[in-house]
Amino acid sequence: MSYSSRRDILDFVEENDVKFVRFAFCDIFGTQKNIAVLASQLPQALEEGVSFDGSAIPGFMHVEESDLVLRPDPTTITILPWRPTEGRVMQFFCDVERPGRQPFGGNCRGFLREVGRQFHQLGLQCNVGAECEFYLFETDDRGRPTRVPMDQGGYFDVAPLDAAENLRRDICLTMERMGIVPQHSHHESGHGQNEIDFCHAGALKTADNVMMFKQVVRAVATRSGFHASFLPKPLADQAGSGLHVNLSLYRDGKNLFEGDLTSDTVAGQFMAGILAHSRELALFTNPLPNSYLRFGCHEAPRYVSWSRQNRSQLVRIPQAQGDSCRMELRSPDPACNPYLAFGLILSAGLDGIRNRLELPAPVNNNLFDPAAAEGLGLETLPESLEEAVRVAQESEFLARCLPEGLASRYFSEALHRCEELRQAADPAEFERTRYFCTI
Repeated sequence: MSYSSRRDILDFVEENDVKFVRFAFCDIFGTQKNIAVLASQLPQALEEGVSFDGSAIPGFMHVEESDLVLRPDPTTITILPWRPTEGRVMQFFCDVERPGRQPFGGNCRGFLREVGRQFHQLGLQCNVGAECEFYLFETDDRGRPTRVPMDQGGYFDVAPLDAAENLRRDICLTMERMGIVPQHSHHESGHGQNEIDFCHAGALKTADNVMMFKQVVRAVATRSGFHASFLPKPLADQAGSGLHVNLSLYRDGKNLFEGDLTSDTVAGQFMAGILAHSRELALFTNPLPNSYLRFGCHEAPRYVSWSRQNRSQLVRIPQAQGDSCRMELRSPDPACNPYLAFGLILSAGLDGIRNRLELPAPVNNNLFDPAAAEGLGLETLPESLEEAVRVAQESEFLARCLPEGLASRYFSEALHRCEELRQAADPAEFERTRYFCTI
C-alpha cells in the first residue's frame, strides 16, 4: 500500500480501525527495531518524526550525542495481519535522521536509496530478487527453541517427510495480504529447512520485503508453536541457509543480461565489479562467525568465479529468457542487513561499469570437488569473520562507498563478535543463546 499525503494516511487509519502504529527500522547489523505510538499520536509523529535514544542501538551513536529521529516512509504502510483484528496494528518502515533533518550515516535505508539514484543518473534501473532460506525447529514445553528440526524432509519433498506445507502456505498467504508477492515455496535440502522466494522489485523495495518476510516467518512460526531461525549454519551436518541475490539491469526497457556477457557490455562490467569486490563485500553479506561455516559445502560457494547454470559458482547465470535473465550472487546469507548488503553489492557493480572492469572467463568446473578446483588459481571468499574484517579494513572501494562513520562502528562490532565467541567457555552454547535464538 502506498499513500502520498498525510490526509490519506490518517483516513486509512480511521477506515481500518488502526489503534497502534509501529515505526520500524534496523540497526547497521540488520536487527529490526521498532517503537509504537497510539493512532491518536500519529499526526504529531508524521509532522515531527519520532525521537529516540540512538546510543541504545548498537553501532548508532555515543551517549554524549544520542538523539536520533525516525521518519516514516508512507509508501511502506502495511497492516500486520497476525495482530488483533479489532484495534489493528499498522507499520511503517522508517529512515533515521539526526535532529533538524540532518543526514545520519547509520541510515542504511537512505544509503541504498542513494545508490539507486546513481544508477538512474546513468540511465539504468537495477531490479533485485531474493531467495531466502530458513529453518523451522520444535520448541519445548515452555516455548523455548530447541535444536530439533521440524521434520526430516529434503529438497522438494512432500508430506509426510515435509511437515511444513501448511506453515509455508500460511506464510505465503500472510505475505500476499501485506502486498508481497510470493513466487515459489518449497522444502529445502536440510532437515526442517525451507525456502520462499518473492518477485523481484527495485532494490529498496526488495530490502524492505526481506525485512518484512523475516518478520512474517517468525510471527507465523511462533503462532504455530515453532521457532524460525535465519542463522546461516544452524546444524553442522545440514545445509546452510543462503540469501541468494538475483540482479538484473535495464536500460530503455531492455534487460541487459539478455545475450552474451562480455567486458564490452554493461552487464558484463557490472558483474565484473561484483566479482572483483566480492571478498571485500563478505563482511557485510556474511556478518556472523557462523556465516563462514556455510561456505564450500551444500551448494554454498567458496571460490570467486562465475559460469552459466553451475551452482558451485559464486555467481551463476541461470538459463532464462526475457525479464527472467539475471545474475545470481550465491554468497549472502539471511543474517545480513539487506539495505547495507544490497547497497554495497550494487556499488560494486557500479564500480565495474564506471571503470570498465574486465569480466574473467567463466569456470565450468564443479568447484565442490577439490580436485576440480585445484590448480585453477582462483581467489577464495574469506574463511572466517576475522579475515573478512581484515579484507574490508584494507579496501579502498569500501572506504569510498560506505557512509561516514559507519565503517569503524561496523568493524568494531564484528571484531567484538569474534572475541565474544573466542572467550566463551562453551562456544556452542554461546552461539545458541546469542544468535540461534535471535537471528
